[in-house]
Amino acid sequence: MKAVVFHGVGDVRLDNVPSPKIKDPTDAIVRITTAAICGTDLHFIRGTVPGMTPGTILGHEGVGIVEEVGKGVTNYKRGDRVLVSSVIGCGSCAFCQRGYFAQCDDANAKGPLAGTSFFGGPAATGPVDGLQAEYARVPFAHTTLIRLPDSVNDAQAIPVSDIYPTAYFGAVIADVSEGDTVAVWGCGPVGQFAIVSAFQRGATRVIAIDHHTDRLERGRLLGAEVVNFDEVDPVAALGELTRGRGPHRAIDAVGVDSESPSAGPAIPTSEESAINRQQVEAIASKTNEQDGNWRPGNAPSQAQRWAVETLAKAGTLGIIGVYPPEDGFFPIGVAMNKNLTIKMGNCNHPRYIRKLISMVESGVVDPSRVLTEHEPLTDAIAAYREFDKRKPGWIKVALNAGK
Repeated sequence: MKAVVFHGVGDVRLDNVPSPKIKDPTDAIVRITTAAICGTDLHFIRGTVPGMTPGTILGHEGVGIVEEVGKGVTNYKRGDRVLVSSVIGCGSCAFCQRGYFAQCDDANAKGPLAGTSFFGGPAATGPVDGLQAEYARVPFAHTTLIRLPDSVNDAQAIPVSDIYPTAYFGAVIADVSEGDTVAVWGCGPVGQFAIVSAFQRGATRVIAIDHHTDRLERGRLLGAEVVNFDEVDPVAALGELTRGRGPHRAIDAVGVDSESPSAGPAIPTSEESAINRQQVEAIASKTNEQDGNWRPGNAPSQAQRWAVETLAKAGTLGIIGVYPPEDGFFPIGVAMNKNLTIKMGNCNHPRYIRKLISMVESGVVDPSRVLTEHEPLTDAIAAYREFDKRKPGWIKVALNAGK
């Protein structure tokens, strides 16, 4: 079969690889009809999240048709149309039973202390081959698969495999509730759904911060007030918008590849730029930039620093942007002295997916609007390059793997 395969930092290819087979009784084989490219995939190729095993199939977002199930899977059969949760959970361990699927004791082959298992991730996650392929093996299929209603098409479903539940989880852990003012840092795909999720949980105001004008415009159309940090100092702007108090809640939807301002009053000083470079070197010890591609973000801790600085006293920060274990630059002192509550982590996807699919089915939200590019799997590498450069209009890329 064809699959998108990681060969090294700066080296991703479309390969012909063996088709997957059932290994365990709770496995299923799914014929992927639609996959997607995520910013997390770019972290691996840029080298800002190290530890990938060469030969790993990338991708953790997928929709498809069940081809085969193991004898331990009784809730799905051949021909069922399903969504694949990007996070894998056994459904039976103590953590899964409490809804913490991202901390499943059994899904990660590295053992119960190894942390989240998800498709197409670094060695520490298992690893489990990903979903940017014609077929995929899905462990613990009774939990990891979610049946799709006929009225929800692939384009509507694919964001619910990861980015929509991740964003909703961000609003949950940020304690967003009725009447809150919420700052959403980053207007990429997850940031767009974080805006939607904050409003769904009762926020009165959402302020979205980025410097890509096309992404800010999409956030504005969702109802957010927008701040372009290439034009204004975002710290001062959030103070002005909240009479100096700051937002009650903040969601970091950026992660390690944060970009510093390229113009305006917030442009970094030479000292700040030097600190940013030191952080990039500490986090991404190996990079492989090529013709403008695979370039790490130049300000790894910027979103966190601004979020902590601007939050109201006793506010809450939910971090869903991806940061690797090598990142040790969180502004803990400022957060402590403001009595902030900080929550973070990988989303427990199976806990939220059915609820979100129901909202899609009822017409409350149409996730397909975030998909700006639809490309065949055979053009995946070119799509990766365009998406990596954050080209205007390239918000989220769906990969058609066949019908």
